[in-house]
Amino acid sequence: AIVTLAAVGFAGLLLVILKSGTVRELLLGIIRTALSA
Repeated sequence: AIVTLAAVGFAGLLLVILKSGTVRELLLGIIRTALSA
């Protein structure tokens, strides 16, 4: 039950983050840096 709650909360957080473009660009930049490193 706790795992499901955490997953739902994480998914909701992800949706909010993806909806705000600035945070998404920041995250994409971090991901690109991590992948290229």
